Amino acid sequence: MDQRNSFTKEELAIAKSVDLTDVARNLGYTVKKVGSYFTLKEIDSLRIYNRRSWFRWSKEYDKGENGGSQIDFLRVFAGMEVKEAVFWLLDFAGYRRYEDWKPKAAIVEAKVVEEKVPFVLPLAAPDNRYLYQYLMYDRRLSKEVIDAFVKTGLIYEEGRYHNIVFKGNDRNGNTLFASMRGVFDRNGKCFKCDVAGNDKNYGFNVWNEESTEIEVFEGAIDLMSYADIYSDFHSNKLALGMLSDAPLVTFLKEHPQITTIKFCLDNDKPGRTATEQLMQKYYELGYEVEDCPPPKNYKDYNQWLKEARKENLQIGRVPQWQDRNN
Repeated sequence: MDQRNSFTKEELAIAKSVDLTDVARNLGYTVKKVGSYFTLKEIDSLRIYNRRSWFRWSKEYDKGENGGSQIDFLRVFAGMEVKEAVFWLLDFAGYRRYEDWKPKAAIVEAKVVEEKVPFVLPLAAPDNRYLYQYLMYDRRLSKEVIDAFVKTGLIYEEGRYHNIVFKGNDRNGNTLFASMRGVFDRNGKCFKCDVAGNDKNYGFNVWNEESTEIEVFEGAIDLMSYADIYSDFHSNKLALGMLSDAPLVTFLKEHPQITTIKFCLDNDKPGRTATEQLMQKYYELGYEVEDCPPPKNYKDYNQWLKEARKENLQIGRVPQWQDRNN
């Protein structure tokens, strides 16, 4: 069990975030839901709780063989060593660990220089079937908008787990950042991660040298939703992927023609706080700034888009959506 210490806290957290029912299915078991827990057709004494832990109600097995985490499940039912199980789970989650596994030194020097992980985009799937299915039916984006982002190469479906890859390019078209988002949400939970080796000074973006304004979002799907709502394929757009403005700083350096920044962050407390701080910062830097959240009843632009499509409202033309705060 000491081998677990060879992984970072982040890596262990990713491994233990994997849906245990998906792990069981991948190993060939038949998962059945019974009330508030899951069991396996092949092992009906086993219970899976909260999709993260398991317990086997049987006295015939030794202590340590009757329950635990996803790691223990692979150890008991797939015959894996702990280290192998963690690597398997990281791979299953779409996380790539490039460096060879090495035990941590007992004594660590005060100054540690981390070796940079190479940035490698995930291999693409033969088609974008799951990408279209998720964005059209779960996120209610129009095929026209999805087509526009696929054709420009800004999004694609990766081959192994069908995650959507969102690419962040510099002004020369070089991809320096990419994030992934799963297409199989379960109970409101989803898989999200940045591709290892990212340059976090970049974000998912659309740029046009003829436009002097930029809309700034927290997430890529909100950016796409805004484009759908307003049929806006002209202005610059940037998804921070966080509430830090490092990608915006870089974007403004690479596109000095921009004079106006519209902050389209979420309507929750972190989004409102960040908007206030960022507007003050960039106003003092000489930019025209504007607070452009979705209407107050919606957390973000995608929620607004989904509710509008659910109610069969006409969208895609600005006159239908001019009053953003009502």
